Amino acid sequence: MTEPSRGQVFKPGGQVFEPGEECPLSGVYRVVHDPEHTKDHEVTCIYGEKFPPCHNCGHHVRFVLERGAHHVCIDDYFKT
Repeated sequence: MTEPSRGQVFKPGGQVFEPGEECPLSGVYRVVHDPEHTKDHEVTCIYGEKFPPCHNCGHHVRFVLERGAHHVCIDDYFKT
């Protein structure tokens, strides 16, 4: 499985992802919890890894891409 090419477009703030789904693009994601649990915050997620459930609100948590970025291991300047 290879990360999407630089030409593929992902709209920040667009698609919402749920726990158990695979991350479509490495980058910074806004995490939206149950409002009674905690405020939104940002995390880094890696392409191909599954979005995890929250320890408190479980599978109700959601992930929204804020800034996509290719993982350093696939960048042309750093590939081996």
